[in-house]
Amino acid sequence: MNLFELIKYRRSIRKYEERQIPKEDLQKILEAGTFAPNAGSGQRSMIVGVHNPKLVERLGKMNVAMMRRDNLIGGHVSDDQPSIIDDPTIKSGFYGAPSVAIVFAQGNFLYSIPDAFCCAENMVLAATELGISSCIIARAEETFYNEYGKQLMAEWGVPEGYVPRCFVLLGYCRGDYPKEKPRRPNRTLIVE
Repeated sequence: MNLFELIKYRRSIRKYEERQIPKEDLQKILEAGTFAPNAGSGQRSMIVGVHNPKLVERLGKMNVAMMRRDNLIGGHVSDDQPSIIDDPTIKSGFYGAPSVAIVFAQGNFLYSIPDAFCCAENMVLAATELGISSCIIARAEETFYNEYGKQLMAEWGVPEGYVPRCFVLLGYCRGDYPKEKPRRPNRTLIVE
């Protein structure tokens, strides 16, 4: 698949098989994140790959516990791949994914959020190339804003002043791979 086909093929997956991804593929996906564009070429992000399904599930439950429905815009994400917005009975914000990558970045750096999401985009494209499904998830800072989260960050050697910016879920799609959704019109403009 060329890059444009890959971009068009990739979907956000929220239904995962229990089957774990190979550790070697997780390493490749994390490496892809380190090659993402970043402000001033500062390489200020750190990516932690969690390859332990029980820990991933615990983090996913912590993530969904931080979900605030009162600040959501829109009420529906997907019939094929429902989110916690669509189905409040979903108990994990990680949807059963067996692995997750967590992108940490300097909390006091103006461009840490864009840098983190560039890492995440590189990782989901690399995952797709490897035949692995993925989904980028927010609420990372809130997920780690507790004693257990702080303890994990210390154990992992996350530098002082770094904050979790986003998650990349990784696993294999359970059921049919979703079809492409139509693109909304009038979202691009060329000015000369």
